[in-house]
Amino acid sequence: MNERIIELIDIAPKEFWGAQDTHLETIKKYYPKLKIVARGTTLKAFGEKDILDEFERRFQRLMLHFTRYNNIDDNVIERVILGDAQDDRKMSPNDKILVHGVGGKIVKAMTPNQQLLVDTINKNDMVFAVGPAGTGKTYTGVAMAVKALKEKQVKRIILTRPAVEAGENLGFLPGDMKEKLDPYMQPLYDALRDMIPNEKLEDHIAKGIIQIAPLAFMRGRTLDNAFVILDEAQNTTHSQMKMFLTRMGKNAKFMVTGDPGQVDLPRRTISGLKEALLVLKDIEGIGIIYLDDKDIVRHRLVKKVIDAYKYTENTD
Repeated sequence: MNERIIELIDIAPKEFWGAQDTHLETIKKYYPKLKIVARGTTLKAFGEKDILDEFERRFQRLMLHFTRYNNIDDNVIERVILGDAQDDRKMSPNDKILVHGVGGKIVKAMTPNQQLLVDTINKNDMVFAVGPAGTGKTYTGVAMAVKALKEKQVKRIILTRPAVEAGENLGFLPGDMKEKLDPYMQPLYDALRDMIPNEKLEDHIAKGIIQIAPLAFMRGRTLDNAFVILDEAQNTTHSQMKMFLTRMGKNAKFMVTGDPGQVDLPRRTISGLKEALLVLKDIEGIGIIYLDDKDIVRHRLVKKVIDAYKYTENTD
């Protein structure tokens, strides 16, 4: 009896096999002449060579679908196993879709300015995305980073932000260093969890493929083959911003996001983001995109809150 061994590469087995292995059982129904056994990330199939060859081709296509869309179900399994090679081309993602998130959620630009941001990231190695809360700056950036990683344009994603905000000091927060820092990094984790299954995300973090760290941890590093995002950049100082931007290595994409209207630095401290927007505005290869309240994609009240506060920004 012939044996074929197939490994799930960069695929979370729990999501792929389904609850109580329901997806695996569906696959088995289409190949009654094979004995199919799955353990963790390894699948073994036993049977006649011709049937194994066919099974392996179809199974590879099924893994490709899951890698693209983070989702399979009985209908997908039927279409992939019973379909022909042309169906692969029909499955190609729409250019406007950035990634398929957890459960097949479609992540794409939701406004013209967000699409302009996507186009600017594609054309430039360093991009600044500036705008108020809720305009999708960080979320769009994380989606572009995940897309670049999936398509093997980069080898890792590095997400960073200033760790101390609104006058708080890490030394006074409870817990070890990770526990102190995690609350500041939570928005980045939230975006990633929308786009990468949890098991796979934890594995990427453990292997260093995805790194989430405070800005101070970037000092002294050269960041090659990476998509790097500096979030909440309005809270960087001159020296922090300069330090970050000069970490750029070969085959790297740098994205800086921030809201100049929400600076939490001490009075008379110049925001590194505001300064950078002035100093770098005419440099070829650096893109600067401004988003506004028309790009807000959170709850409808967020736009009204931002509008209401416009008149108080310079009064305190």
